[in-house]
Amino acid sequence: MKKPEDRTSTNIEVIPATPEQEPVVAHLFQLYAHDFSEFIDLKLEADGRFRYDWLPSYWSKQGRHPLLVKVDGNLAGFVLLKQGSEVSGDVNVWDVAEFFVARGFRRHGIGTAVAHHIWRQFPGRWEVRVMQINDLAQQFWARAIKAFYWGIN
Repeated sequence: MKKPEDRTSTNIEVIPATPEQEPVVAHLFQLYAHDFSEFIDLKLEADGRFRYDWLPSYWSKQGRHPLLVKVDGNLAGFVLLKQGSEVSGDVNVWDVAEFFVARGFRRHGIGTAVAHHIWRQFPGRWEVRVMQINDLAQQFWARAIKAFYWGIN
């Protein structure tokens, strides 16, 4: 998949994370949680890491999909998708549980390309929950949804 806003050779891949890659996702989650600690009171554990008890369930429960994002072959982020609405309880809704693009890859259309890819790969109704205090994420998701809806790739 090519990044839509860039005419260079940037190649974006969204691939399933294997069980052997769970530690990779766990390491990336630390960067994601660090970013989030700006908005919510996340506490570091005694080992210096943020805790995320649900991560193993992405390899063991039906309807959960851990994905890795690569740009030109380099690791750039992850996405954790699950079926089931956190808002309405509707089991047929897809939920973007966690979405992370590393800082060096942001503001280049990569996140939008990844979001559009997963929405096409997993068709159906979607739910994207964003914290009100996170203005940049609010803006990102509004643009990504609008571009997807209007077919702007």
